Amino acid sequence: MMGGFGFGGGGLLWLLIVGALIVVPFWRLLPRFGIPNWVALFTIFPLVALILLWVMAFKEQIDGGKS
Repeated sequence: MMGGFGFGGGGLLWLLIVGALIVVPFWRLLPRFGIPNWVALFTIFPLVALILLWVMAFKEQIDGGKS
């Protein structure tokens, strides 16, 4: 069966688009919380993204960065 949300055809394209929509905001936000940019690459896994959201939400002080 072709199409749908599989990895053939447009499915891989959607996977890359969704991955970029998740990784790019984390890539920009994480340095403001004192976490290296490269950690954002792991946010393609939902559990890692959820853990990082909790870390960012409950961090006492933002370590700087440009607004």
